Amino acid sequence: MVPELQPLRADHADAILAFETRNRAYFAASISDRGDAFFEHFTEWHNARLAEQESGLGAYYVLVAEDGTVLGRFNLVFADDDVAVLGYRVAQDVAGRGVATAAVRDLCGFAASRHRVRTLRAATSRGNAASQRVLLKAGFVPVGPADPADIGGKEGTWYELNVAAGGGA
Repeated sequence: MVPELQPLRADHADAILAFETRNRAYFAASISDRGDAFFEHFTEWHNARLAEQESGLGAYYVLVAEDGTVLGRFNLVFADDDVAVLGYRVAQDVAGRGVATAAVRDLCGFAASRHRVRTLRAATSRGNAASQRVLLKAGFVPVGPADPADIGGKEGTWYELNVAAGGGA
């Protein structure tokens, strides 16, 4: 069975915490570490994402394997009426297999059809070549420099995709 992109639910909490814990060092190599407080207060963080989703501030998804293991997290944070900022991370053991690209493509469709988003934006650091490849393969184009404050203090680039026009490769 192919992993399934599911809207975030309360019962995903344990699997997401396991995913974040298992991949912490891997993520920290290319993006800012969440810090110990994230793990110590994970329940509050998870509940806050559920509340944001319920109130329409964002849409949060998890990529779930058949056995219930979380393989990735994919987030849309609504910036303007028809713009969302995309963020994502995938587990080290599935990285480089097209899993992130497939899920980002699926999320592009959801952004337009479920969330009425016209434009997706995503920022990645210059050193995160894997994330850059995912965005390019999904049809995003670079549109300018990202403020280091947007990506954990690192130099980077904003990418954009018009999903209302059927964007997404």
